[in-house]
Amino acid sequence: MDEKQKKDFQEYVKQVTPTHNLGLQMAKAFVTGGTICVIGQVILNVCESLGLDKQTAGSWSALLLVLMSVILTGLNIFPSIAKWGGAGALVPITGFANSVAAPAIEFKKEGQVFGVGAKIFTIAGPVILYGILSSWVLGVVYWIWKMVMGAA
Repeated sequence: MDEKQKKDFQEYVKQVTPTHNLGLQMAKAFVTGGTICVIGQVILNVCESLGLDKQTAGSWSALLLVLMSVILTGLNIFPSIAKWGGAGALVPITGFANSVAAPAIEFKKEGQVFGVGAKIFTIAGPVILYGILSSWVLGVVYWIWKMVMGAA
């Protein structure tokens, strides 16, 4: 490849490579995540005002946020929210609910066993697996540390 071809190719790559504004992405994530958290807090406050204790109100808040996420995923609205808000939509519990619901909806046409049953955790499965594995490893490290420090 000669120099002109290399230069033309580099110019082409520069033209087709999307540019990202990190500050704008962070602001969008902040607004999206903040909105989700405000909705969760409103649910929590309403539940507590209805006489529920803090733990039960928190459970209802999480449950309703998951339900809203699954409904918005089913209506094909959540992907647009996630595309705009990035990590602000995907990091809270709403993103995890979306990662379970989306494959179930997508593979429903393949049947309950080979579709939904086999594919429902394609996205969330690694998160669950490595979350449990890392918590187990950290628990063992903590246990060993306590044993060593307790013996000293």
